[in-house]
Amino acid sequence: MQHATGKLFLLLGLLSIGNVVQAQLPGSDPLGLGIAPASDALDEIDSQAGLPSLTRLFALALENDSELMRQRYESQATGQEVPMARAALRPQIEASASAIYQRADNIYTQNPEDYPAEVYDDRISGTTNDTLWRIDVTQPLFSLERWRSVDKALAQADAADLRIVVAERNLALSLVDAYLNAYLASRKLGLLDAKREALNLQRRQAQRAYDLGIGDRINLLEAQSRLDQAVADQVKAENELANALSDLERLTGRLPDFRGSALGGIEPVTLEHEWENTQQWLSRVDDNAEVRLANQLYQVAQLDTGVRRAGHYPELNLTVGYRDLNSSDELRSSEDVTASLELDIPIYRGGYTSASIRQGELVALASREALTNERRLARQEVRKRLRSLQGNARQLEALSRSIESSLLFLEAAIRGENLGLRDLVDVLDARAELYDLRIQFVEVLCQYLGDKTYLEAATGALDTADLVAITARLREVSQAPESSSGA
Repeated sequence: MQHATGKLFLLLGLLSIGNVVQAQLPGSDPLGLGIAPASDALDEIDSQAGLPSLTRLFALALENDSELMRQRYESQATGQEVPMARAALRPQIEASASAIYQRADNIYTQNPEDYPAEVYDDRISGTTNDTLWRIDVTQPLFSLERWRSVDKALAQADAADLRIVVAERNLALSLVDAYLNAYLASRKLGLLDAKREALNLQRRQAQRAYDLGIGDRINLLEAQSRLDQAVADQVKAENELANALSDLERLTGRLPDFRGSALGGIEPVTLEHEWENTQQWLSRVDDNAEVRLANQLYQVAQLDTGVRRAGHYPELNLTVGYRDLNSSDELRSSEDVTASLELDIPIYRGGYTSASIRQGELVALASREALTNERRLARQEVRKRLRSLQGNARQLEALSRSIESSLLFLEAAIRGENLGLRDLVDVLDARAELYDLRIQFVEVLCQYLGDKTYLEAATGALDTADLVAITARLREVSQAPESSSGA
């Protein structure tokens, strides 16, 4: 195959196939789901191709998909780890109040004669009523574990954001799959419907020839078999379309109504031929969303191990407190202000810290292997998609030439029939063959677009422009011809 940018002039417009597929988003909620459109623009349809905007469907999916919403809420919840970790470095203020009743048996109650009653009356009675309130302010001065916990929390928040990126990418891929499946099934339905009409006419011709004694039963049975196969293929396409529409409804909350024009006329389609430079594509796998997520999770595991190692280091705290005690025993009443430096040195915890560190190291090793695996999977995905794209491009080139040849053969059969050199059966055979080629072309084109989308996703380059390009490419081959050529 020549690897150069070129145009495949697809001779797809031969017959008017009737009403098939014009995908549109209904103006109201057709299923009574209570889902309002994101904007009035969502109801607009391309007047020529009858295809909905894939970017608009994606906008609906971003608002509707429950899995993505779950990831967003989980990301917000994980993000709260950052202020929680930072809070551990800030002053901690605690206040308390208490009322205390005390009944005592001590030297005062046992020897009341030794103490003047006017001074020690409350103590001699052995009962006191106290009210105490206090406030303490504690400021960590040094805590390596708390400082490292902040870095770990920031890394966890970044990982949660990357999970959203992965979820959005997976949502886009699922939407593209459903969109292409719906497009393919709807176009196949139109082509199969026209093919069924041609085969039905061919069967009637064979039946007439058999009834007149100029045909044989084998030709009649063959015509009936081909017609039955076309009907079976049409039923299969209807099921595929229903499944694709169901997927689109689940993803977007809307049920697109596929109806409208069929494949377009002679339209040029440009295929990119950038697939030969494999190493260039493989060099981009580190931008893959799942690789980035695995790399971030590896960093989180390393930081977590650092937090665990910090358990060997001492902590230094400054505490300032105020205490106010009011007692029925005036000798007990007091107001106190205290300031203290507290140094906590971990000496022995029964081996807990060492085991915790070892656990963190093992988790980090597991995360590193997960990162290696994701890189390998991404590289494998890139190679697989590149091979598929190269094969699809060659198939499209071959099919375009075959369609052109089939069109010329059909025109020749029509002229032969007009001149009495061919019969109608030959024309109908040529027409059915052309329908089969057109179906194959649409299938390969959808595979090509799907593989290109997955390749962009595997290299982290999938964005809105790619969704716009898919819609534009399908509209190229879906625009209704200005005039239908038929026979």
